[in-house]
Amino acid sequence: MNRLPPLNSLRCFESAARHGSFNKAAKELSVTPSAISHQIKGLESFLGLELFRRTKRKVILTEAGESYLKPIKSIFEQLENATSELKSQQKTGSLRLAVAPAFLTRWLMPRMQRFQDRYPDIQIEISSSTGLIDFSANDIDMAVYFGSGDWDDVETYYLRPARLAPVCNPKLIKADQPINIPEDMRFYPLLHVTKRKDEWHDWLQQHDLDPKLFRRGLMFSSGSLTAGAAAQGLGISLTDPELIMPEIEAGTLKVLFNQHLITNRSFYLVYEKRRSVTSAMSAFKEWIIEEMVGNKNT
Repeated sequence: MNRLPPLNSLRCFESAARHGSFNKAAKELSVTPSAISHQIKGLESFLGLELFRRTKRKVILTEAGESYLKPIKSIFEQLENATSELKSQQKTGSLRLAVAPAFLTRWLMPRMQRFQDRYPDIQIEISSSTGLIDFSANDIDMAVYFGSGDWDDVETYYLRPARLAPVCNPKLIKADQPINIPEDMRFYPLLHVTKRKDEWHDWLQQHDLDPKLFRRGLMFSSGSLTAGAAAQGLGISLTDPELIMPEIEAGTLKVLFNQHLITNRSFYLVYEKRRSVTSAMSAFKEWIIEEMVGNKNT
């Protein structure tokens, strides 16, 4: 590499030769004409050859300059083509993604148009999944998990924490039993997720309330179902407010208290360890993390 002249001097030479002018080359490269002249002199010194004949109005390539220009021009064209091809590859490919149902329908789908606008040539196939993925037994590329982040044999990328707050249908609240403070919820049934029975217990204890004093309501297999039951007026659920924005805007659900459950559970983007990361996978990872950072209130 020590035998090669500086790339910047070659760029100045190619531009000046193409325009037949140091001034026009300077304008194209956003530098001063004296900077172009300095780079050309440095290149000529490096080569031990004169590349231009200077006149008052223009510069003219010498025979050596003419000979040198052709391969240099070809090299820059190859660099430009290689760069364009690489950038194009970053926006193509396919991706198979598995996502928890509530996160899929409530958070991801409303934002997918932004991903498609940025990467129109990436074909993405999305499926819902409530459990862990056996990546070795199927063709799933990536998944969004909800939990503590300590899964085996997967690379994990933190997205955001769970933010669970009490929500219910406003019509559930009786005029003679308003809910003004968390303790007032004891008059209403609390809806539970079967595999996360501790959530209400922990939320109440975090607010110095005795869980035994609160009514146990129906149990459901997912948080999405508890939110749906709450919208039907069957009780109060602990739900991520960002995942029920349509119901909040429609008035079928309201957030009773903005105090969120403090938990070690979060959303993570995962894929199999030792898996070669494709351009589509890299693009999706970059995009979803950017979405999370750009929507800190989500």
